[in-house]
Amino acid sequence: MEKILALLLVILAVTYAVPDPRGIIIALDDGELCLNSLQCKSKCCHRDTGLSLARCAPKASENSECSAKTLYGVYYKCPCERGLTCEGDKTIVGSITNTNFGTCLDAGRSSSKQ
Repeated sequence: MEKILALLLVILAVTYAVPDPRGIIIALDDGELCLNSLQCKSKCCHRDTGLSLARCAPKASENSECSAKTLYGVYYKCPCERGLTCEGDKTIVGSITNTNFGTCLDAGRSSSKQ
């Protein structure tokens, strides 16, 4: 218990020693290591494989591969930029295994074609 308390005190001291704590835990730029999409400015914490480190990445542009919302906060394909929708198959199994991939399409353009 004493070791855990000492570790927490060290972490707290390091956090408060930094002049501007933003950018260490939250508001991370693209390319910085992350654990969850909420930490990134872009709101996309991306990893290539299950064994790779996750890094903040820009959201997917039009006609790029994308993922729908993930349960875990880490994506294999980033969600779409604002104004675009991720069109593709969405299943419960895909949500659990993080394999619900699709393509970013402009919602306004695709609805006007119908």
